[in-house]
Parts: sequence; C-alpha cells; structure tokens
Amino acid sequence: MAEHTSSTITIEAAPADVMGVIADFARYPEWTGEVKLAEVLATDGSGRAEKVRLVMDAGAIKDDQTLAYTWNGDNEVSWTLVKSQMLRSLDGTYLLKQAGTGTEVTYRLTVDVKIPMLGMIKRKAEKVIIDRALDGLKKRVEAKPQP
Repeated sequence: MAEHTSSTITIEAAPADVMGVIADFARYPEWTGEVKLAEVLATDGSGRAEKVRLVMDAGAIKDDQTLAYTWNGDNEVSWTLVKSQMLRSLDGTYLLKQAGTGTEVTYRLTVDVKIPMLGMIKRKAEKVIIDRALDGLKKRVEAKPQP
C-alpha cells in the first residue's frame, strides 16, 4: 500500500458549512492559490460533483487533471485521479468530524508523479499541498458569515 501524508486542522464552523466550501469547486480559484480553473464535468443524483477538471499552476509545476469524487454522507469526500499530464496517481480524502463548536478536518493525500522523485521529497511536497489547502479552507470558511 502506498504511503500517504495527512494533517488535521480545526475550523470554527459547522461541518455542513465546511463541506459546502469543499463542494463549491467553481470558487476554488478564489481561495486555493494553485487551482486556476475548476470545472465540474459530471454530477451525481444529488447534484454533487462526480468528475472535476482542475487546471493547476504551482509555479514550476503546472498540470491539467481530472479527478473522480466519491461522497460518503456529509462528512467525507474522497477523490482519485482519472487523468493528468504530471501525475501517475493521486488519491485524497477530506474527513470532517464535529469538534465542540467547530469541525476537525483531516486531509489525507497520496501522490505519485510521472517523473522520478525521492520518497522523502514527495512526502514533503504532499505536506506542503495539504497544509496550504487546509489553511486556505480554514480562512475561506471562517471568513464567510455563519447563519
């Protein structure tokens, strides 16, 4: 089994509010930094994204990728790579858990790039991706007016 990297952060909002921001792909370019375009290609019966195209620009690394999403209730979403120019595989999960008045968000990520890369360097890159995503998510959710 491939090694994964994970990190957890607490966001001062209800799980539904956090998941609402995660599920709003059209707004990813406003808060993620690396995502320049997010286009929902297919949705499920509930209107949630099943397939999403993301155009990424992280400086030296640029990619056009398609991800398939699986929603497990209102507290978990996972994705896997369908196609990419730079990646061989990408598997990720956001897991949300009520934590007092806020939400504990755990982000797990496993990435395999097409170019050779030392495992230690790959884990460090995954950690940077996760930490940036969680920080951006926290700022975005906590900046939104809560009902």
